[in-house]
Amino acid sequence: MSSVLYDAPGPRAKRRNVILTVVFVVLLALLAWWLWRALDSKNQLEWKLWEPFFTSQAWTTYLLPGLANTLKAMGLSMVIALPLGALFGIARLSDHVWVRIPAGAVVEFFRAIPVLLLMLFANEVIARSFEVTTEQRRLYAVVTGLVLYNASVLAEVVRAGILALPKGQTEAAQAIGLRKGQTMSSILLPQAVTVMLPAIVSQLVVIVKDTALGGVMIGFTELLSGRATLAAVYANPVPSFVVVAIIYIILNFIITSFASWLEQRLRRGKKSTGAVIPAAAVGGTTATGGEGGGVPGLGTYIDKKDT
Repeated sequence: MSSVLYDAPGPRAKRRNVILTVVFVVLLALLAWWLWRALDSKNQLEWKLWEPFFTSQAWTTYLLPGLANTLKAMGLSMVIALPLGALFGIARLSDHVWVRIPAGAVVEFFRAIPVLLLMLFANEVIARSFEVTTEQRRLYAVVTGLVLYNASVLAEVVRAGILALPKGQTEAAQAIGLRKGQTMSSILLPQAVTVMLPAIVSQLVVIVKDTALGGVMIGFTELLSGRATLAAVYANPVPSFVVVAIIYIILNFIITSFASWLEQRLRRGKKSTGAVIPAAAVGGTTATGGEGGGVPGLGTYIDKKDT
């Protein structure tokens, strides 16, 4: 069976794929065995190094508080950066020069600065300008740096997603008298969401990982810094790195899985049954905009959710 994108593999291609799969599995098993032997030779597989992760104290004292702060910084950054990025992305497409140029300057400026430098600068500004606790200052600095950088990146994602749509969408909207704001909110953005979703998810994963920069440079108590304290107490740096890496993998897998589910749901919602009904059944609208005397064959498509 053939596809639009490729032809189904033949017998020789199937055999080659099976051989390559077996070779890959063997190499992966050899890599796992080598890693196991290397850890065992350095006594990193001793039970006393892994035992703390099977007790509640290691989790409630070190890992879970750090994970909670990571999730807090991630959530605040996502909630602020997404609408802010969408706003600047749309502003860069404005017909007004006084809107388009400043928006472009802001996006290019913050996209060019490393997120770590933004965190350090925000930390100093908050420390000198506001009366907040040390932990709050660090949290605000991390969120500020993540928002400024990721909002500028998301603005480019939104702009590219909208520009990727066929021009006929905008022209059709203009032909029926929609203003540009109505065209953007009702036609372009809903269609561009599915186009932008993979890039947006990738940027959200970056936000999760970049929270660790706050722990390294400004002492923010997040998951990775909690791991450092745990490793100092139990003298198990390698096992602690492995456990924290697994936590990050699970967290990012949840984000990507939710995004995949959302993308499939959005795509299913846009599919049409192809059913056509006469114009009289939807209020008697005619080609001339009046009531009654409809043009034969004039109809509209009904979405699946409406049937």
